[in-house]
Parts: sequence; structure tokens; C-alpha cells
Amino acid sequence: MEEKYQRLLDWFKDKKGVLVAFSGGVDSTLVAYAAKTVLKDKALAVTANSPLLPPGELEEAKKLAKFIGIRHKIIEVNELENKHLVENPPNRCYYCKKELMETLLKIASEEGLEVIVDGTNADDMQSYRPGIKALRELGIRSPLAEVGLKKDEIRAISRTLELPTADKPPVACLASRFPYGRKITPEAIKRVGEAETIVRRLAGVKLVRVRDHGEIARIEVAREERRKLFDEKLLDEISKRLKELGFLYVTMELEGYVSGSLDKMVIKSKSIRN
Repeated sequence: MEEKYQRLLDWFKDKKGVLVAFSGGVDSTLVAYAAKTVLKDKALAVTANSPLLPPGELEEAKKLAKFIGIRHKIIEVNELENKHLVENPPNRCYYCKKELMETLLKIASEEGLEVIVDGTNADDMQSYRPGIKALRELGIRSPLAEVGLKKDEIRAISRTLELPTADKPPVACLASRFPYGRKITPEAIKRVGEAETIVRRLAGVKLVRVRDHGEIARIEVAREERRKLFDEKLLDEISKRLKELGFLYVTMELEGYVSGSLDKMVIKSKSIRN
């Protein structure tokens, strides 16, 4: 771990200045910390505040940036104005990443920063991540992936550095709650955000996804947290509250949370065609 972290620090040493695409997640927090350690005030973290950001994450990003001591800029974006994203095709993330990174390129130019970096890690390179194509087209660099750091290693290093995100559950934008092809609307985004807040507060779970299948809400929580929902009164209350939001049926994914669970249909479709 020490050797790999040193490689991450070394990655920044010849850079004149970097802009970190900073979500406040495990990965981008380690990138921001390393950038600040090496480049001091020549490192800038930028967080995009948008309707797709899960409730509470903006405040979390602010606190983390302050903890790290890195310069922090918040920009307002609205991906729901992008017609490609709203249609929700399987490569939805490509359009989202491209639009955001084009905005960050302008900020980097204004700030005189040489490179834009993000938190893509080595594991991400092995999964379905259409947004990576946009990163490469625009010259965005991913130091974690480039030095070969995987998710469990990133958490281990973060723990050693006593970063608050070491054990933070994975966070993904709210657009990831909708099956591909299902149009994403401001109302639908608001509903899943509220639904996840309800489940998190009532059940006391750290990780929750409410997948929106139209009339059906499919709840996913971490595998080790599933037992927290095994209470009849709690299940009744969750069902009642989510139906008040407009869902007709409320279900639970028995397997628990799986990263990229809605990508399974894309992968299955490609497998059938091949």
C-alpha cells in the first residue's frame, strides 16, 4: 500500500497544477488529498451541484474539501437539460461526463491549471463505464487507474491516512436508479431521492438504492444490512411512505445491493447478440 500511494504522489510531482473533479466519494477524495499534498494551492477541487446529486452529498463534499484543506469551487449544472441524458440510453453516462468535463476544461483554463483529474480507479476500467470514453476523448486523466489502484486498496490507504471516506458507501448519481430507456424527469429524480432518504432514516442503513421501475420501487441495501429491514412494522411503514410518493408496489432486492445492477440487461443483450 505504501508503495502504491507513493506512486500516486509521484504522479502529481511533474504537474504544474490540477483540477480535481471532486464528488466527495472514496476515490475522488483520495485523489484530492494526494493532489493537495503535492501541489498545495495549485490543486483545485470542483464539485458539480445538480438535480442528480443524492441528498446530502453537496454538504458532505464541502466538509471533505475543508478537511483536506484544498481549494474548493462549486458549480451549478443541470444535466436534465441534456436531451440525450433524459432519454436514458445505455451510454447515458457518456453524455453526462462529456458535458461536465467540457465545463471543467473551461474552468481549468481560467485558473491556469494544466490537467483535469478524476477518481476513476483500476476496477472501473474492467466494468461497464461508458463515461470513460468521454474522459479519454477530452484528455481527462485518472491517476488512480494509471497507477493501478483498486477499490479495496484505495479504502485501505484512506484508512491509513485517516480520511473520513475510508468506509463511505459507494455513491452514484440519481440517474442510475432508472432502467435504460425509461425517461428521466425532474419529478422522477425528486421521487427516488426522497424514497432513499425515507429508507435510510427509517431502517438506519448506510447504503440504499431505490430503483425506479415505474409503478415499482425496488429497494437495494448492502448485503450485510439486509437484516435491518426484517421487521414487519418497519416494512409496513416503508411501504406506506413510498406508496405515498406515487409507487404502486414496493419490493426488496433479496440479493442486496450490487454495483451496476441495471447494467445486467445491457451485458445480457450484448452476450445474446454475440
